Amino acid sequence: MTENHHRVAGLLLAAGGGRRLGGHPKALLEHRGRLLVEHAAGVLRAAGCAPVHVVLGAGADVVRQRADLSGCMLVDNPAWQEGMGTSLRAGLDSLAGSGARAALVLLVDQPGIGPEAVARVLGAYRDETSLVSAAYDGARGHPVLLGAAHWAGIAATATGDRGARAYLRQRSGAVGLVECGDVARPYDIDTEADLARLERSTDH
Repeated sequence: MTENHHRVAGLLLAAGGGRRLGGHPKALLEHRGRLLVEHAAGVLRAAGCAPVHVVLGAGADVVRQRADLSGCMLVDNPAWQEGMGTSLRAGLDSLAGSGARAALVLLVDQPGIGPEAVARVLGAYRDETSLVSAAYDGARGHPVLLGAAHWAGIAATATGDRGARAYLRQRSGAVGLVECGDVARPYDIDTEADLARLERSTDH
């Protein structure tokens, strides 16, 4: 790991309420015997991100009680019901003044993405103007690395569940793509049918 990588913070968005999961907060789902939020924070740490900030919303008090997130900065998003964009804004705001030059953003409900994919995206960091995205068969996905020079612009356009999507689309020519399809699977845990992926997922 280069010294530069110590300037890239991990930013885990874990505020979702699991509306299509019967209202079960995604952070509190279990994966391989651990809470999903613990698993995802561990992925960011294992890949070399530091510090790691975790944005909480639905069930935040329970997550704080049950999850082992020692070493992470916990960020509350009281507006989590308005969509992922509010969590991204809260997370980027929490990094102001931290010395981080970029944020590597991971979603709590994508357990098929592990340290290998995160490390590849992290490895493409150059400076605070960097914009990098994992790609799966050439299609942009998560995680994404957002250089600090872009944070204000991203926060201004992050609305609803879109996060940084609109900002990145407008600057598609500047976004570096890092293929990760050979080491990760970018499925989401959105519906009750998806829960089976947690139960039988044993690789990556």
